[in-house]
Amino acid sequence: MTTSVGPPDTVPEERAERTAGHRLPFWVNQRLGLLLLVVALSVLFGTLRPAFMDQRLVLFPLLRDVATLTVVALAQMVALSVGHMNLAVGRMAAFGAMFAGLGYDRLGVPTQVGLLLCLAAGAAIGALTGWLIARTGVSSFVVTLAMDFALLGLVSLLYSALTDDAAFTTHPSGIDALRSYSLADICAGPICGSPAVPQIAQFTVLAMLGLGFLYGSTRIGRELLLTGANPAAAELSGIPTGRRILLAHTLSGLLAALAGFMAAAGTGTFRASIGDDFMLPSFLGAVLGGTLLTGGVVSVLGTLLGTSLVGVIRKGLDLLGVGLESLNIYLGCVLLLALSADRIRAVLSYRKVVRST
Repeated sequence: MTTSVGPPDTVPEERAERTAGHRLPFWVNQRLGLLLLVVALSVLFGTLRPAFMDQRLVLFPLLRDVATLTVVALAQMVALSVGHMNLAVGRMAAFGAMFAGLGYDRLGVPTQVGLLLCLAAGAAIGALTGWLIARTGVSSFVVTLAMDFALLGLVSLLYSALTDDAAFTTHPSGIDALRSYSLADICAGPICGSPAVPQIAQFTVLAMLGLGFLYGSTRIGRELLLTGANPAAAELSGIPTGRRILLAHTLSGLLAALAGFMAAAGTGTFRASIGDDFMLPSFLGAVLGGTLLTGGVVSVLGTLLGTSLVGVIRKGLDLLGVGLESLNIYLGCVLLLALSADRIRAVLSYRKVVRST
């Protein structure tokens, strides 16, 4: 689902399309391109390394990582929807996961209560970030960068003070199932799910459904997008832009914390280093999926496809023996190419529609 709101002069190709009464060519559909690219690369890597298609040893951990990183990208997408960015997305993940680990290790709470503690902590730190941005008018880049450094020190300090090994390792019932169980363990009579799809992906599905409904079917979602597309126009229209910014960062923090919980469940430990590698994937998934850095346009499904593309590239190159340093270079190039290709595609489609008028 791609949702956009904005004044006509911010989206010229869409205005031309409405004027001409024509639909844009199918090849402009970014989600279709991503889907075809994911399938093509999967076939390529499966041909070069047949082990790539192993459901339990390769596809299961791959989809588990994709599920987690999709939630990270959704957290970034929500911030981008109002024209902001969240550079503290990884630290917010660690901050939220720390409260879940603390609840399991010291309070002995069940899995569901620990998850609620995690989400509440993430929403709280996100709300604080949004309040600072809305109240002071300081750029989200500066505020979230400062929050990233503050949480880096705070989380490390608390782990050192509260644990002996800088990690909470207590596992309540249900955590191990989230890490290792797949849909093959869920059966309706003789019919069972795929062993390649992890059960932890249920959190990703719920997050996508919730955000899809928010941006596609609610007034608040449209106000969030209009705040990102044109803050001045939104203010003149009576939209409480300060509260919408606060809401966007609260949701971003909550989703980041959910991703931290999923990452911790996937590794079996709650530690301070959770989220260290979330920054680049958060932007890659969202931007590749069609979310604009300038705000006003989001794509929930596109974010999933963008993250899947990054995951397939990571896993495929890893199986081909590409080192971590080289892998990061490739991913950085993918992001630059995606930004360039998106602009080129928009210009070409606009010219095609104009010529048809």
